[in-house]
This record gives sequence, C-alpha cells and structure tokens, in this order.
Amino acid sequence: AVLEGAGSCQTEPLVPVQLSHMEDPIQLKEEGNKYFQASDYERAAESYTKAMKLNKDRALQAVLYRNRAACFLKKEEYAKAASDASRAIDINSSDIKALYRRSQALEKLGKLDQAFKDAQKCATMEPRNKNFQETLRRLGADIQEKLRIQFSTDMRVQKMFEILLDENSEKEKRERAANNLIVLGREEAGAERIFQNNGVSLLLQLIETKNAELVLAAVRTLSGMCTGHKARVSSLGNSLLLPCTWRVKNHSCSQCAHISLAVCNLLQTITDCLLGQGKEEHHGKEEALVLDTKKDLKMITMRLLDMLVSKNVSGQGRDRALNLLNKNIPRKDPKDHDNSRTTFVIDNGLKKILKVVGQIPEMPGCLPLTENTQLTASILLNKLYDDLRCDPERDNYRVICEEYIKSKIDPQNMDKTLHAIQMVSGVLQGPFDLGNKLLGMKGVMEMMVALCGSEREIDQLVAVEALIHASTKLSRATFIISNGITLLKEIYKKTKNEKIKIRALVGLCKLGSAGGTDYGLRQFAEGSTEKLARQCRKWLCNTSIDARTRKWAVEGLAYLTLDADVKDDFVEDEQALQAMFELTSDKTILYSVASALVNCTNSYDTKELVPELVQLAKFSKQHVPEEHPKDKKDFVVKRVKRLLKAGVVSALACMVKADSAILTDQSKELIARVFLALCDDPKDRGTIVAQGGGKALIPLAVEGTDVGKIKASHALAKIAAISNPDIAFPGERVYEVVRPLVSLLNTERDGLQNYEALLGLTNFSGRSDKLRMKIVKERALPDIENYMFENHDQLRQAATECMCNLVVSKEVQERFVADGNDRLKLVVLLCGEDDEKVQKAAAGALAMLTAAQKKLCSKMTEVTTQWLEILQRLCLHDNMEVQHRGLVIAFNLISASKELAKKLVESELLEILTFVGKQEDDPKKQHVINAARDCLTKCMDYGLIKPLSRA
Repeated sequence: AVLEGAGSCQTEPLVPVQLSHMEDPIQLKEEGNKYFQASDYERAAESYTKAMKLNKDRALQAVLYRNRAACFLKKEEYAKAASDASRAIDINSSDIKALYRRSQALEKLGKLDQAFKDAQKCATMEPRNKNFQETLRRLGADIQEKLRIQFSTDMRVQKMFEILLDENSEKEKRERAANNLIVLGREEAGAERIFQNNGVSLLLQLIETKNAELVLAAVRTLSGMCTGHKARVSSLGNSLLLPCTWRVKNHSCSQCAHISLAVCNLLQTITDCLLGQGKEEHHGKEEALVLDTKKDLKMITMRLLDMLVSKNVSGQGRDRALNLLNKNIPRKDPKDHDNSRTTFVIDNGLKKILKVVGQIPEMPGCLPLTENTQLTASILLNKLYDDLRCDPERDNYRVICEEYIKSKIDPQNMDKTLHAIQMVSGVLQGPFDLGNKLLGMKGVMEMMVALCGSEREIDQLVAVEALIHASTKLSRATFIISNGITLLKEIYKKTKNEKIKIRALVGLCKLGSAGGTDYGLRQFAEGSTEKLARQCRKWLCNTSIDARTRKWAVEGLAYLTLDADVKDDFVEDEQALQAMFELTSDKTILYSVASALVNCTNSYDTKELVPELVQLAKFSKQHVPEEHPKDKKDFVVKRVKRLLKAGVVSALACMVKADSAILTDQSKELIARVFLALCDDPKDRGTIVAQGGGKALIPLAVEGTDVGKIKASHALAKIAAISNPDIAFPGERVYEVVRPLVSLLNTERDGLQNYEALLGLTNFSGRSDKLRMKIVKERALPDIENYMFENHDQLRQAATECMCNLVVSKEVQERFVADGNDRLKLVVLLCGEDDEKVQKAAAGALAMLTAAQKKLCSKMTEVTTQWLEILQRLCLHDNMEVQHRGLVIAFNLISASKELAKKLVESELLEILTFVGKQEDDPKKQHVINAARDCLTKCMDYGLIKPLSRA
C-alpha cells in the first residue's frame, strides 16, 4: 500500500525509528508514514490516531483515515480497515485509494458483492489501471463460484433434512446424512445455510432422540456452526443449554461417553465465542455485534455448578463440568483486572464445590464420583483462590468456607463431622494457605487426631488422609508429629485393613520428610527407608488391592525415593515400575509418579557447592553434606537406562495426554525435568522419539511454569539437534517446535541451551523454505546474529552455520540487501576468522548470498577494506571445502559485473586462480580446480585475460 506523502520503503532497519513527541497533526502523519515504511504498523496506526484527535481539517482527516486503514490491512484487521476506509469515503466519495482499500478489506471479510462494487467504482475512475481490472476479474470469478457453491449447498442441506425427517428412511442413510451435516457445519457457507433453513430446530430434535449416532452427529454439527461465530451463538442462547447439559449428565454406555465429550466440546466452543477467544483461527472474520455476553456466560456457569451437586449426574459428567469450570472461570492473563467470573462462582457455587470435595465414597448417599473428581474439585478451589485480587475477596472466600464447614461439625453426628474433616482435607489439596487457616479453626486438629484413635475404620481412613495433607507445611507438621505420630504407628501396626495401613505408612513417610533427617523415618519406622520402600513396592505390585489404595504406595515412594539407596532399588524392580506405569491411567497420581521419576533421574535442582566454602566449613567443624555414592553420574545414567528399557517414555506420553485439570503446571514441570534427563545421551533420543516423546514434549514447552517450559524446550532442542525432523516431528508438528527452540536464544538461558537450540534450528533451516520462513517469522534472526558475535567458539560456529542455511530464503537475502545494516560485513569478517568451522559456515553463507543477489557482490567490496585479503585467504585455504566456497564467491563477484572482475584481475587473486586452475585433474579436488577454471573462463569472456597454452 502506498501512503499519502510516503517515500520509498526501507526494509526493517536495525535501528528503530526514534521520533520526538509532536502536537502537529501533519508532523504526526509524517511520523506515521515513517513507521509504516519501517513495517511498524502498530506505531504507525497510533500516530495516525493521535493526529486524528488533534486535526480539524476534513481533507487531512480523510487522508489519516485511509492511511490507518492501510495499517489495519497489514495487520489483517479487516473489519477495522473497512470501517476507516468508509469514514474516508464519507468525507470524500471520490477518494480512489480509500475505495480500493475498502474493497480489499471487504474481500477478506467475505463480502464479495460489496467489494466488487467498490472495485468497479475504482475502475470507472481509472479505466487503464491494470490492478483495478485484475481485481474486478478475480472478484467476478469468486462471486460466481460462491453462488455455485451456495446453490449446491442449499440442495445438499435440503436433501439431508428430508432424509433425517423421514422416520421411514434407512438407518444407515440417516446416519450418513447426519455425518454429512457435520462436514457442512464446519464450513462457513454450509453452517449459514443450515442456520437459515431452520436446521437448528431439527438438530435439537435429533439430540432428543435415543439414536446415539444421530445425537453425536447433531452435537458435532452444532459445534462446527458455533465455532468463531458470536452472533450465531447468542441467537441460539438457552435453547442449546438444556439439552446439552442433560446429555452431559446422562451417559452410562461407551457411546454415550463420546456424546458427553462432544457436548463438552460444544459448551467450550460456545464459551470461547462468548469470551472472544479463538480469534486467531478466524483472523479475517468480521466481529459480530453482540450487546452483552455476560448473561449467557452466567447461565452456562450456573448450569455447570448445579451439575456438581446433582445425584442424577454421573461421575464422568461431574468431571466434565469441573474441567469446564477449571478451564474457563479463572483469568488466563493476570494482567486482566476483570475476575468477575471467579467472584460469581465463589458467591454462587463455592459451597457446591466444597460439597464435592467433602464426599466420602465409602459412606452411603455419596454422589457418583470417579477417581479424579475430588482432586479436580480441589484444583478448582485452588485456581479460584489464586485468581482473587485483594484481601477482602480472599476473606470472603475464607468466611464462606469456615461457615459451611462449621455447619457440618456436629459432636452428636460423627458422620456429618467426618464430611467436614474431608472438606478440610480437600481444601488442603487446593489452596494450602487457606487450608492451614481452616486447620486453625477451633477443634479441627483435635478432631483429626481423635478420629485416628476411633475404632471405626472409616474414621481412621478419613483422619489419616487429612493428617497426610496437613503435614505438607512444617508449622502444622510439628503439631502433628508431637500429637499424631504415636497414633499413626499404632494404626500401622495393629490395623488389618490394607487401605488404612498403607495410608498410615505414607503419613509416616511424609511426616518424616517434614520433620527432617534427625526426626525422620529412621526414628519412628523401626528400620530404614529401604524397609518402608520394600513394603510400598509390595503393595504397589499387589493387584488384588484396589487401584485407589495402591496409588498411596506411589505417594509413599515419591517421598522415599529421595534416599539414593531406595531410588536405586526401585528402578531395579521392573515389576514395581510396570505397576506404577499402569496406574498412570488414574490421573490423581500424576504428580506422585512424576515426583518419584524426578528423584530417580536426579533431575531436581541442586545447589553447587563452592570448594572454598566446603573447606572453610570443614575447618570450622561444621557439617558438610556429601553426595551419596549412588547419586553420582554413573549411577544416574544406569537408572535412566533402566527406566527407558522399562518404557518410561510411553508412560510419560500418556500422562501428558491427560485432558484434565489434574495435569497441573507443577506436574508438567516435573515431567519436563524427567524428559530432559532422559534426553541427555544422544544414543537414547531415537528411542524417545519412537515412543512418542517428541510429540509429548511440544505441549510441555508451550504451557506450564517458566522452568517447565524451559526444560521441555531444552529437551526438544536436544532431539532436534541430531534427529531427522521429518521422523521426529512429522507433518505440521515440526512447525510447533520452532517457537520453543527460539525461546532458548536468550541471554538468561545457559550456554548449553543456547548451543543446542542453535543446532536444532540449523537442522530445521536446512529442511525446507517453509521452515526457514517459520524461523524468520518467530523473530529468531536478530538473536542468531547476536550469537555470531559471541566470544564462545561453539556458539559462534552454531549461529553461523544456522545463518548459512537461512540465507537460502529470499526474505533473509533481502534483509542483507537492505541499506542501514551490517549483516553482510559481519559475514565477510567471519570468513576471516581463524576458527575453520566458522570460516566454512560463513563462506558458505557468503557464497549463497552473492550467487542469489548481484547487489551484494558490489556491496561486499564496500563493507570492509579487508574483503580482498579475506577472499584471497579463502581461495588458498588448506581445507578444500573452505577453498571451494572461496572460489565460488570469487566466481560470483566476477559474474556480477566486468568492473568487479577487473578489480579481482588486477589483484593477486588472478595468480591464485591461475595456480589452482592449472593444477592437474584430481578426482579428490576436481570441484576446486573446476571452480578456479570457471573464474578464469569468465575473465577471458570479458576480455580481461588471454588464454595461455599449457607448457
């Protein structure tokens, strides 16, 4: 787009435009033009907006509107572009630039008829303008195609409806027609035809049928129709919610489970639309004008909250509702100040969530639950609490919890009190600080300890679990150690109920960890951590014990594997490892499994001991912790090999696939740590890829804690550095890996992370132009250039090799051609480095640049006075690969122009070329000799030298 008053466009200068603050609208317009020329469309739009506010001249206002429209076109904000262009046209109806920009924007928005009219006006004003004529032809063809498709779609929709409405139609025909509707629902034209032809009411009728295939097809069609269309979602409103939530509640068969999942996806699609999310997938669509979506969102939220406490909802249905609340209620971005959805749920649904966490499956009247339900509810409590912005909001949360729990405590009704203790236990698994405050409520801790001594097994079961969760913080663990250890030991020794016994053991493990080494396991467990670990492994492998009880053995091992002897024995027990991996289908133990694996692979953070400080501590007779022999490198490597052999990668990949709120950011970080430890040996990386490790690492590198994302990105870099990208990351997946690799090109990351990320990007950039463009789009180029300046030889080499591959891209070449940067100078100087590998990569980059862009040939002679000396050194290099690249550069310069060729002939380079070219043919270095001869032949063609007969 050409801006009013804009000069020639400069491609991405290295130094950003620096402009002073101005109050003159004309100067602000010029400032905007300069930003536009520098491809900084955001700041250009800001300058035009400032100018609009200060300007009073209508003619200038029209120019500002059409210039800002050009910015919006570049930013692909087509609705805004059309709006600004229309405002310019309102001021001046014959503004041809504004008309053409509006035509472009309307075309992108799918409004082909209106775009055609604007283009037609442009062509009428300037009949000889080829761009206008070409646009008219293209739009005309597109309109004809759209009409053809629309007519065809109308016929298909009508035919499908006839089949579906006819109860006498064959079952297969009806199901096929319903499935075809799914495809149409995903297409904009098809979705609109279904919507306009009263298809929604028919789809709702299908949802009410008992035919599972038809119900599933109807729900998926509605999901496709609602995706990215806020106006359509708002118009459907409550008519969708009742049948949808009913379908989430009621499913007992496997087919109905698919329906429940499809309905949850539909509800998520509706929520995304109402929240304005998922716009990147429909970047060019015009936003719908919807007055207020809060009412619809509150309606969906209330439906989900009601499902939590309904006895008619299955355990899986309750999990779906909790997952939807976990995903959509808390803010995604802490910078967003609006947490009204969270406060709404706290005021209207906190007690309902507490009721879920307070359920005791062993007692009568319990709501239907799965093994994941209560932990998912605890995670929701934690997310809601973390999303609160101020102390009054947190106090309100605490008061609601305290009042509800107090209402359940009744000394005369032990069952009711038991539910209250279970609620406290559930809160402790969520917002722990709040759980600590609830423990401080009068009589709660005493009641927990008293229940441990109860004769009823259910009392002991609930109390022991509560003690385990309460012992995470040392302040509370101290009270429990002094009051509850004796009871736990008695329970462990006397009870014959394995469910209680295993929990008591985990309590002892956890309290030992909280109490410290001196007051730890060896003091109150009559033996050693190895003895306790053997007992845990025994329970873990005992398939006659229910899975919910066996998972506590994993919890115990998560603490016990902090001991080097225990972790070594555990990894050698293949049966125990397999039993643990099989239990990962129970999502509630993901954190415990990941913790145990982090301990076994020593992938936790350790403080490096400074030798001088160690000597000082020994001199002052202070205790200095020494590394256990089994924590040394050799033992860790052996454990990693055993885990790989046992199939740990497949288990980790399954854990990552968990579509549940239970897979928390902390769990993701632990899994990422384990993956990084497994990838340490290059020989193992093929196995990791083959078992799904590469695919599993991508989401870990994108979502989670900052540390977790860095660890996962580093593991991806290790794989990408040496693997064939087509095998390690097949299809489109390889493009998802680029961003994590680029994120490691940061001065805050260590040298190894920088180096392996560069190796991975080098590998990728050598595969295809599409991958090279993706790397450039992720803004990796400036970082790669920075590493080419590094003092560290390996980093400089890796960055230069990466650039050597990237310069194949035309866009990268254009950045070298652009004025105002030193990119070419850097590459030329790197060709003169002493490091042979850096020389080779830089010479390769320079050879490709000078071959592709003739302008760079003359520019090369201007960037530094050393260029000729460097070129001569390349052409005489001992390494034939470097020498060949130097000779190719010389040939490119000679071929670029006769003047450049003359410069080279007049220098000592002619002697070098003659010396190399006159050598006898030799298969080992024939490519070098031929390159020199090509240079000489070109010089002869120019008439700069004459052929001499060989002696």
